[in-house]
Amino acid sequence: MSTPAAPISLVRALEERAFNAWPARQNVFHRGWLLRMSGGYTKRANSVNALVPGAPFDGVREAAAALYARHGLPTVFRLSPLAPPEADEELAGAGYRHFDPSLVLHRPLALAQLGRPDDSVVVTTTPPDAWLNGFAAANGVAPHHRALHRSMLDAIAHPTAFALLHAQGLAVGFGLAVLERGAVGLYDLAVAPEHRGCGRGQALVQALLHWAAQAGATSAYLQVRTQNAPALRLYEGLGFKEAYGYHYRVPM
Repeated sequence: MSTPAAPISLVRALEERAFNAWPARQNVFHRGWLLRMSGGYTKRANSVNALVPGAPFDGVREAAAALYARHGLPTVFRLSPLAPPEADEELAGAGYRHFDPSLVLHRPLALAQLGRPDDSVVVTTTPPDAWLNGFAAANGVAPHHRALHRSMLDAIAHPTAFALLHAQGLAVGFGLAVLERGAVGLYDLAVAPEHRGCGRGQALVQALLHWAAQAGATSAYLQVRTQNAPALRLYEGLGFKEAYGYHYRVPM
């Protein structure tokens, strides 16, 4: 899956939406960089990110290391196309390991092009207990992080939808959509391990896209690890194409 590089304006727009859709508990702004902290739950919410194209990197590594150490967290950088090349070079030279390359996928959205959502998926605008507990089990959320996960969901400022898929009377599939400025982001997509490979993920995505299109969304995006071949095949089959990539740098 590959496309020409996305315009930097699209990268910045999607990055901004993603920061809003998955809000960190604490944000620190530093010379065009955003330092996010959320008690260690998820790399995205506990990482350093460029906010503007080509933000200067001099002194950022040292400032970030001091701040994250103060809060008992590792210094994790998430490097999108907004980050200047020298950031990656300096971090590599300082012994930060390249980790978890990922893609942001994007597609246009129109209600007329979407099929009828599967009846097994229920979409609500707040997460029921079955969604919260089932997602935590399916995605391996540690017990000490579950309250933090809930608080981050509660902090999302924009319209949300929670998809819950049932099979054989059990909640087995979960997904979150966040709508902002005409684009819907898909997050927290998870299917219980014993129910994977049966089309459950496709049903979840289609239900969330249908909700978003009805609410006025004209495009959709999501983030996926490059090594997750089954997910990439699923999203490509649903019309998503690569917008841009990013990766993490973590201390050795």
